[in-house]
Amino acid sequence: MNHIRTFMLLAAMTALFVGVGYLIGGPTGMAVALAFALVGNLISYWNADKIVLSMYKAQEVTADNPDARIRTYASDVREMAQRAGMPMPKITIIESDQPNAFATGRDPAHAAVAATTGLLTMLDRREIRAVMGHELAHVKNRDTLTMTVTATIAGAISALANFAFFFGGNDRERPGGFIGVIAIMILAPMAAALVQMAISRGREYEADAGGAEISGDPQALASALQKIDAYARGGRVNLNAERNPATAHMFIINPLNGHGADNLFSTHPSTSNRVAALLGRFGGKATPPQPEMVTSTRKRSMGPWEQPAAQPRKPGPWG
Repeated sequence: MNHIRTFMLLAAMTALFVGVGYLIGGPTGMAVALAFALVGNLISYWNADKIVLSMYKAQEVTADNPDARIRTYASDVREMAQRAGMPMPKITIIESDQPNAFATGRDPAHAAVAATTGLLTMLDRREIRAVMGHELAHVKNRDTLTMTVTATIAGAISALANFAFFFGGNDRERPGGFIGVIAIMILAPMAAALVQMAISRGREYEADAGGAEISGDPQALASALQKIDAYARGGRVNLNAERNPATAHMFIINPLNGHGADNLFSTHPSTSNRVAALLGRFGGKATPPQPEMVTSTRKRSMGPWEQPAAQPRKPGPWG
């Protein structure tokens, strides 16, 4: 049912794009918009992973990476993907203090997952596994293609609306006239955003459940969601995400502000609702994130991968 709804929403976005083209340029504009939508979808389909990874300067993790945390993160992703019967995704890392993660790619055979350095610094191994299980669930459910194409069309609708304002605004013979242009500028991007958000919210609940099954640890995923959300609410944002807001819905937690809520203008469900749904399905009780886990990460003056030379290394899951 959710897949049918997603298909219908994508069809609605494409129709909206074509309708905007008609209001701007009549039948010719509609034909151009349709062609543009098809080309954009094809580009997104074949190059989704490359486009998004390049936006965030993601680097592929190699087996000889000197950091034990990165090697363990990659090893855990490979182990979970194999156990879930999935093709092995490209495993990447993004230099960012904000703890977050996303998945991209046109299908499970051409997928990539990404985690920020902040995620590996702030969460423990169980929580990182659970977060990456969530991202693998997106890949397994083929959500990555849906979300990437949706982001492309949403951005194109906004660009088309701006084009309508700057070019031909005085053409009274065009359907809608100047008043139509104003309506397009206001309503088209809003409608595109609503469709994009509706797709994203439903997918997050599914990926939470799938991720808990893949990692085998729903309690760790609930804890990770709470910690990431608490950090995001503290004001730290991903600068690359700010430059590319159309991709915000691809992250496990909104990287723009962290104040998601279940309403029409949210790319993500509220974290409290996600945790409640997750633990309600698998059983368990939510545990509030420890404040020191959040504040200690923010107060560090060094980079997220540096350790003081004199600091004794504590034994733990990282080895």
